[in-house]
Amino acid sequence: VQLVESGGGLVQAGGSLRLSCAASGSIFSINAMGWYRQAPGKQRELVATFTSRGGSTNYADSVKGRFTISRDNAKHTMYLQMNILKPEDTAVYYCNADIHVSPHNEYNYWGQGTQVTVSS
Repeated sequence: VQLVESGGGLVQAGGSLRLSCAASGSIFSINAMGWYRQAPGKQRELVATFTSRGGSTNYADSVKGRFTISRDNAKHTMYLQMNILKPEDTAVYYCNADIHVSPHNEYNYWGQGTQVTVSS
């Protein structure tokens, strides 16, 4: 199983980006999924998550009202729409998911990350 993020890049403050996370491989189902980020010299932090398959969402206070998480279960893909970006949003963004590879075996996976840089 692989998680591959895409959509990162360089954007000016106030701009928008849309990140994607595509899961591939031997997937029976995907439960919780989420986005995390890690800025230089800082710990990895939660950005936004689905608490279960298509269930309720949870956002970091710093991104509420600006970021929107969504998912397409049929495509095993998750998205993060990021609007009104700020320089402090600069970080490597990681996708995380709890994936059932069979009815009774669930594992947690991380993607390789995608860089988001917001210039002032």
